[in-house]
Amino acid sequence: MKMNLSFLNKTQSKSLLLVSLPYVGCMQLIPNAASSATPASIGPAQTKPVIPKPKTASEGKSDSKEIWDNEQVVTATRLKDEFDPRPSPSYDITYRQAVGTEDVFLGMTNRSPATSSCEDMVVKISLPDTKFAEVQLDVEEAFLDCRTPTHKLSLHLPHKVESEKGSAKWDASKETLVVTLRLNREYDYMNF
Repeated sequence: MKMNLSFLNKTQSKSLLLVSLPYVGCMQLIPNAASSATPASIGPAQTKPVIPKPKTASEGKSDSKEIWDNEQVVTATRLKDEFDPRPSPSYDITYRQAVGTEDVFLGMTNRSPATSSCEDMVVKISLPDTKFAEVQLDVEEAFLDCRTPTHKLSLHLPHKVESEKGSAKWDASKETLVVTLRLNREYDYMNF
């Protein structure tokens, strides 16, 4: 059963709705929906959201129309050259880890055969009919670029590497370039 009741407060008039709760056996006064109750008034009081101020040109942005900083944009370091007629050579990526007797026989460390326990990535590039003097190699954090007059390899690496700590060896009998790169992963301190 519902009954409308109106009463006059000292400051304003309020309209209340008297609602009978059949299962509880009591009556309750609630504000009438027409007076002041809205969906926004349900729940705790809301504060206005804080909108961050846009950066000015003096704070690092050169153009006011930019919506991202250079640090926020991830770009491909190299794109595949579609107009280069040179074929890509065959290559093989393997991983290498330094193990001792405590790892092999006793299993005392937390190393496993998985790549997460490896320190180095080894890239073997087969370059037939190529001399060592003709090979140009460029290694970046996540990209390997190998060029010869007859071949071109643009390879995005599966893991980030430390390009300064790598080494390359030429195997003249197999005409293969062996590039050893030290892996640079965020959580390596947990694996070693």
